[in-house]
Amino acid sequence: AGIRQNVPGADKVIISTHCHDDLGMAVANSLAGVRAGARQIECTINGIGERAGNASLEEVVMALHTRRQFFGLSTQINTRELARSSKLVSTIIGMPVPPNKAIVGANAFAHESGIHQDGVLKNRMTYEIMDATTIGLDGNELVLGKHSGRNAFRTKLAAMGYEFDSEEEFQQLFARFKELCDKKKTVDDRDIEVLIAGGSLHTPEIYRLEHVQVTCGTGVTPVATVRIADPDGNVHTTAAHGTGPVDAIYKAIDRVVQRPVELIEFSIKAVTEGIDAVAEVSVRIREPGETVEEVEYRVGRHRGPQIYSGYSANTDTIVAAAEAYMGALNKMLAARQQRLSAENAAYAAGYDRSHPTYAVDLFGNNAVGTTDE
Repeated sequence: AGIRQNVPGADKVIISTHCHDDLGMAVANSLAGVRAGARQIECTINGIGERAGNASLEEVVMALHTRRQFFGLSTQINTRELARSSKLVSTIIGMPVPPNKAIVGANAFAHESGIHQDGVLKNRMTYEIMDATTIGLDGNELVLGKHSGRNAFRTKLAAMGYEFDSEEEFQQLFARFKELCDKKKTVDDRDIEVLIAGGSLHTPEIYRLEHVQVTCGTGVTPVATVRIADPDGNVHTTAAHGTGPVDAIYKAIDRVVQRPVELIEFSIKAVTEGIDAVAEVSVRIREPGETVEEVEYRVGRHRGPQIYSGYSANTDTIVAAAEAYMGALNKMLAARQQRLSAENAAYAAGYDRSHPTYAVDLFGNNAVGTTDE
């Protein structure tokens, strides 16, 4: 309000809010800004951002949606895509959504207390200020199984809002669906979303995991054996001991890849209920030695540390852990190859690191610049 009153011409521009969540007030401050006249909110899915994060898009949108009479405003966002968008972003970057996260957390529409359950059964509005269907959680999922054919699967995907650019892409997904059906008695929406998310990451396959086997148990030192194909097509088989099955697998993989790696995060969760549930594994790694300080490369600057994420879903937790780690490793190696290619291109173009202000057009569009001393 003060900006509109004191800045000449402020009524002719769109005022935006950009709030961080250091005190857990990002969404509240953003909405207060809207009440004061701001008409743009800078926010992120799941509230992801530096430090404690930014204002959460799904929380801002649903606050405006459920309290439309109070704010008198609306957005052009399709709220039924919020839950799926949250899941997709979480999968791609390897940051799980906390169960108690507002709007999209696993417990957002869950009730454990007896009096709460009784109230919700009688009238959902007793304890829920919004319907789960408004964010895309229908609750009436069609369960598929190993006898479901292509037409049923295609119809289900269309009902979930998924489209495919080619028939080949659909056939690949259907093949993975049938593989999952051989391992699980029933497959529901959550399983299908995991299949789609895993297939949409497009992880580069520099090294290919062909086989993994683990021996572990009470009084036994865990040992893992892996078979991996390298970039030249050569197949390597090796084994390693570890403090646990996952540690043994990762050590065995490291013996083949021979690239120093620091594992900074490992998470695992069940997608559905039951002993045959699909397990989701997310890992985040980085090259050791990098710090949070700025790291200068020969071409441009990069704010370290660079973190690479991997993801996999499988009814076999051990296999999922191995695949997720391989995915993160391949991303790291691919990024390193791209960086080296850029450096070689710069040298070929005449770049000299001893003259940091020497401009080089690496991309052929005359977009050259300088670096600071």
